[in-house]
Amino acid sequence: MKVGLISIGDELLIGQTINTNVAWIGEQLSLRGFQIDSALTIRDDASAIIEGLDTILDRTNFVIITGGLGPTKDDITKRVLSEYFKTELVLHQPTLDKVSTYFERLNRPMLQVNSDQALLPKNAEVLNNDLGTAPGMLFEKHGKWVFSLPGVPYEMKHIMETSVFALLEGKFKIKPSYYRTVMTQGIGESFLADRIEDIEIELRNEGLELAYLPSPGYVRLRITGQNDEKGRARVLNYCDEISNRIPEYTFGIDGANLSKVVGELLMNKGEKLGCVESCTGGRIAAEIVSVSGSSSYFNGGIVSYTNELKISLVGVKQVTIETYGAVSEETVCEMALGGMKTLGVDHCIAVSGIAGPDGGTPEKPVGTVWIAIASNKGVYASKLHFGDERLRTIERTTATALNLLRCRLSEINL
Repeated sequence: MKVGLISIGDELLIGQTINTNVAWIGEQLSLRGFQIDSALTIRDDASAIIEGLDTILDRTNFVIITGGLGPTKDDITKRVLSEYFKTELVLHQPTLDKVSTYFERLNRPMLQVNSDQALLPKNAEVLNNDLGTAPGMLFEKHGKWVFSLPGVPYEMKHIMETSVFALLEGKFKIKPSYYRTVMTQGIGESFLADRIEDIEIELRNEGLELAYLPSPGYVRLRITGQNDEKGRARVLNYCDEISNRIPEYTFGIDGANLSKVVGELLMNKGEKLGCVESCTGGRIAAEIVSVSGSSSYFNGGIVSYTNELKISLVGVKQVTIETYGAVSEETVCEMALGGMKTLGVDHCIAVSGIAGPDGGTPEKPVGTVWIAIASNKGVYASKLHFGDERLRTIERTTATALNLLRCRLSEINL
């Protein structure tokens, strides 16, 4: 069952906006048994929309269009589709009522362009949008479906999840695949593939699929099989096999949150956590407190960005910094131990590094990071190199520090 995707927007073509819609829709439809045939990104232009729709509709079973449904003059998708499907725009009262209520709630005047969002193609099925003022639309031509959805990602996802998926599954009767995702941290894609090569060969020989989905600091392993009892059992078995093979890198399945996993371990032990951060500037603390209930195990954090604050706030010895430097095993260990005492916690994460793009030396190049985890059992320290991209270094340092703490709490040998 073939699908075509069309993304409309000049901002997508010139790089002002990253097109995350195609990636999300493609993944979600693939997991439901549909085959993505092609994807087009086109400008806000009537001829481009018509030409793109003709091309893709001819070779697919249905098409999903995103973008161009806003209230401004450059949002032309609705008008072009109305002409393409030989219909007219008429007032859709439920949408007008919804738009009016939205502006009343915000105590803002409703302009004519806002009211015009309730003008919809007469022969289209309206798909409710609870998160915005532009509804989705469903057209039919020669037995094929064309969906037109807002380009705003959270609005598009909402309509897909509340309307589109159910409509597609009802019409095409395709049995979705079954998949689970193993979450890993701290190992690159190629090294991970090497560690589980025999498992990957075995599962592929059994007709299952394995996809590597990397992001800064993480790699998700999605295992997909048939959605029957035997297929589900096989998928779960391989998830367990991978997790048991590399426990120092796997922290859960199906979108498990590393901060939440760490929090649950701390709560089970009845222990407290603190952190002392330099190069991450509070990012680790922010990740920890993003989890509801973190106040039960997180006492707080200190951002000691300068050497002076490392000395005065957490008790790092001046001679340590003068002898070994701020980015060193000796300094980060004293940060972690001093943080335990200052914050009154059982465990303390400390990080110090050179996030860049400046500040590196031949001995300590940009991307060098030291992480220490202190507890009453001692201090564990690790030196890492994360490259020369500042924000990516901060992201990877944060994820790695949390995973090292998870391993210490779980008594996994590092």
